[in-house]
Amino acid sequence: MNINFTKYADGLVPAIIQDAQTKTVLMLGFMNQAAIDLTVSEKKITFFSRTKNRLWTKGEESGHYLHYISMEVDCDQDTLLIQAKPSGPVCHNGTATCWGDEDASSFLPQLESIIAERKNTDPASSYVASLFEKGINKIAQKVGEEAVELVIEAKDSNHDLFLNESADLLFHYLILLQAKGYQLSDVSEILKQRHKS
Repeated sequence: MNINFTKYADGLVPAIIQDAQTKTVLMLGFMNQAAIDLTVSEKKITFFSRTKNRLWTKGEESGHYLHYISMEVDCDQDTLLIQAKPSGPVCHNGTATCWGDEDASSFLPQLESIIAERKNTDPASSYVASLFEKGINKIAQKVGEEAVELVIEAKDSNHDLFLNESADLLFHYLILLQAKGYQLSDVSEILKQRHKS
């Protein structure tokens, strides 16, 4: 990877950090070659801090590391786009990004990760694990039950109940997708292709 460190007077290049799963932009930092090398070798995003005048690993004080996934350079070879997995709030203000918290739609990939983690836990302590233990027929049946409950609530005017049943259906649908070996992104891709037709 060829990176042009000479474009800016301080010899640093901007690095945009993006959540590898949700694609949400998390933060912007600056890197020199030493920061890049340490990031790749340690698998934790490391910047060159202009205020501290030293290498600085994100999360070294808070424990909220950005785990390195991949890196690419832009067409001008002077800006980096880094994919990472955050292990907690990214901003020092406690928000998910340096621009505040993510919107609700970006929570869905995170929910899929939570389902995947709970899938293999103790069924006695996890509702998700208990469903997976019962098998695909029980999971599919649960999705059907939630769909019927949603239809019933759609005919009434209680918005709160309707939204809660919608959430129940979506949650169980995500479990069914994982039981079949898929994710919501696979369904989104089909919808995207249909839209192009």
